[in-house]
Amino acid sequence: MAALKYWVWLSSAPLSASVKAELIRRYGDAEAVYDTPCRELKKLGLLSGSEAAALERHGLTEASRILGECQRQGLQLVTLADAAYPQRLKNIYAPPVVLYVKGRLPAVDELAAIAVVGTRGATPYGLKMGRDLAYGIIRCGGAVISGLTSGVDAAAADGALLAGGPCIAVLGTSHERDRSRLTADVAAAGAVLSEYPPGSPDFRSHFRERNRIAAGLSVGVVVVEAPEKSGALLFAAEANEQGREIFAVPGNADAPNSAGTIALMQEGAMPVRSAWDVMEEFKPLYPGLHDDRGKKAPEPVPLMAERPAEPVPTDKKPVDKQKSSGYIDLHEQLSQLNAEQLKIISAIDKGSSHIDDIIEETGLGTAKVLAQLTVLEIKGFVRREAGRRVSLNTVKK
Repeated sequence: MAALKYWVWLSSAPLSASVKAELIRRYGDAEAVYDTPCRELKKLGLLSGSEAAALERHGLTEASRILGECQRQGLQLVTLADAAYPQRLKNIYAPPVVLYVKGRLPAVDELAAIAVVGTRGATPYGLKMGRDLAYGIIRCGGAVISGLTSGVDAAAADGALLAGGPCIAVLGTSHERDRSRLTADVAAAGAVLSEYPPGSPDFRSHFRERNRIAAGLSVGVVVVEAPEKSGALLFAAEANEQGREIFAVPGNADAPNSAGTIALMQEGAMPVRSAWDVMEEFKPLYPGLHDDRGKKAPEPVPLMAERPAEPVPTDKKPVDKQKSSGYIDLHEQLSQLNAEQLKIISAIDKGSSHIDDIIEETGLGTAKVLAQLTVLEIKGFVRREAGRRVSLNTVKK
């Protein structure tokens, strides 16, 4: 803990990420940087006069506050000196000196991790493709990186959760400033990262800076939909500079959301239609990958669909009349669920139930319950309500 406070001190210092990373390269660890007089740091040519003065005023009091807040929020800290820090990320031009992690960070360097990105203003086609591709990437043995912004990124995170993960999300804010349900579910089933310590102010530039981390964690990037001027194209440019493989999903030639992806393909991005089109490129490096082509994320379905009206009697003789498939009874729909999901369904009262009560009654643990609730919600069996409550998604007769 004593050494950790120096890493937090440097992480929260009023310096750019590139300067912080360079200081670590030169001095080896954050404590050595702290012990070096600011006048000597200034001689390196890395700090301006105002930066050196600000760093000199920046003491350990703030670091102690941040460490306490990290403990309160349940955040794990992974520093550049830790073995758990991904080597893939360490090799980028300005790796974060500290990763603030909620959830469990997997062994990233062993995973064929693919960032699935796209516009916030996605079409239904873009949302479906983002979700299906992420679902397929997981089923093929890979991992999904997401920025969790609305649109394609969120759809990709949903698809990854539905397939069972792993999914790693990268925030452009400190953890306490992002309280979305999706973020909580990804943290429960995978990991959510931020380079910003608790209490950091928000700046628009942080979302651009986040791109280098998400791209740095990945081996490839799939751009699903992107207008001519799009944050997804900025992400692809960042990934390209890092030497990552770039893929693009074809769309209608005259659609605004296809302008960016078409431009990427013209510049050499590989067009893809399925997850295996992406993962096949990495099989020589990750032999465990396998073709799971054709298996798409199941569409959300309503629980207990209403039975259609009885047909009007007729004198005509039916010829090879097929049995109607418009009605799916409850037993048939519940057969789609695994044991954990059925246990959760059984724990939900006729009205609604608080998530904490479901966790206590099922005994499955917080992470499993949150992850399975996300799957059940995507499939259409439950719906979220205010106050961390859920209810069965039944249709009244």
